[in-house]
Amino acid sequence: MDELLLRGMPHSAEAEQAVLGSMLIDASCIKDVMDQLQPEDFYLRQNREIFETIYHMFIYSRPIDGVTVAGEMEKNGTYNEDTRPYLVQIMEVTPTSANVGEYVRLVREKALLRQVASAAADITAMVQNGGGDAGETLESAEQKVYAIRRGRSGQSMVPVSAVLQEVMDRLAELSNGGGNTLPGLTTGLSALDNKINGLGKSDLVLLAARPGMGKTSMALNVALSGARASNKTVAVFSLEMSREQLVTRLIATEGLVENQRLMTGNLRESDWQRIAEAASNLSRMDIRIDDNPLLTVADMNAKCRRLDNLGLVVIDYLQLMTSAGGKSYSGENRQQAVSDISRMLKIMAKELQVPVLCLSQLSRANEKREDKRPMLSDLRESGAIEQDADVVLFLYRDDYYNEDSDKHNIAECIVAKNRHGETGKVMLRWMPEYTAFGTLENRYDDEE
Repeated sequence: MDELLLRGMPHSAEAEQAVLGSMLIDASCIKDVMDQLQPEDFYLRQNREIFETIYHMFIYSRPIDGVTVAGEMEKNGTYNEDTRPYLVQIMEVTPTSANVGEYVRLVREKALLRQVASAAADITAMVQNGGGDAGETLESAEQKVYAIRRGRSGQSMVPVSAVLQEVMDRLAELSNGGGNTLPGLTTGLSALDNKINGLGKSDLVLLAARPGMGKTSMALNVALSGARASNKTVAVFSLEMSREQLVTRLIATEGLVENQRLMTGNLRESDWQRIAEAASNLSRMDIRIDDNPLLTVADMNAKCRRLDNLGLVVIDYLQLMTSAGGKSYSGENRQQAVSDISRMLKIMAKELQVPVLCLSQLSRANEKREDKRPMLSDLRESGAIEQDADVVLFLYRDDYYNEDSDKHNIAECIVAKNRHGETGKVMLRWMPEYTAFGTLENRYDDEE
């Protein structure tokens, strides 16, 4: 038992001292250390207090050495009779700051192990208390471990000063591109990108339409463009179509092969060339497909967390999802379930820091109107989706309703809600034989 008590939490007193000693004998290495360590990474209280003092002096650009740090600790009340001898001691045991990177790595590793141990203790306590069902406990446990992986053990409040640098770096990056850099992930449709500035990180983007308007086609277009442009992983959750159907659609879109020919196998020599080229392109992209129709948001979240280089999540479609625990709802309760799911999707987008593109069915309300263009009120049936979404896009094709329409194979993408900019309408080319959308070369007047 005594041995267990003495063992304590993982830490390396020598590495902690070596990091502090390096900073005290060589101020030039302080900036590198500050980038990588936080005060809580130091296990021993005295070491943590010294680091915090150096941290604050560094922020205010004060000179840092053994004498100034001791003086600062006297001012902030963390000084005692052992402080000066201890500062001298850690400077003596650190012969050079050349290996500071290695010392920092050791301190970080031990801090990480402590966070894992702490999370494990919390999870064990949760299980022993027996509160909540197994699914909720698993979700909570995964969140705790995921928080460590993202470098934050638990949700702490962040001062504006800590976020400012990230924002300034991002502005500099956009400015260096001459203001032409797209802030978000491209949709592959320049006219739409210009309207919504691409798909922003942590955005929940809702793409809604009546059946047959091309929702899935549009989503796959975006998935292809996102995977190609960003070299990141795109996760596609298909609750309606099988993996084989989806990949067939991807080949049709990527290779511009007629979908009908792919479905029937009635292929020409030129089609095979295009299929081979499309297959080659697709195999170079990292698109992951999950066609399990019983997935919950928690399942999707857990699967996405395990993808290292995630860039986009696509879900087809919202109303088919089951809420946590697989409960089925009917009537008003079903509306409540859908609004719960949309809320969870927004939280998932924020947690994963990637755009989540979710497809949604619309009510039949538009069929009864003279002007059949969808409106936000058509979403109302599904609870609070429009509140949670950052961007709401509707697809509408006039030739679907009017055979003699002058806008043959032209789709309207209606930006009904846009948290980052203006709303409005974007005209797109619809290529039904390839189930693909494209940009329109010639402009059509946007009649309001």
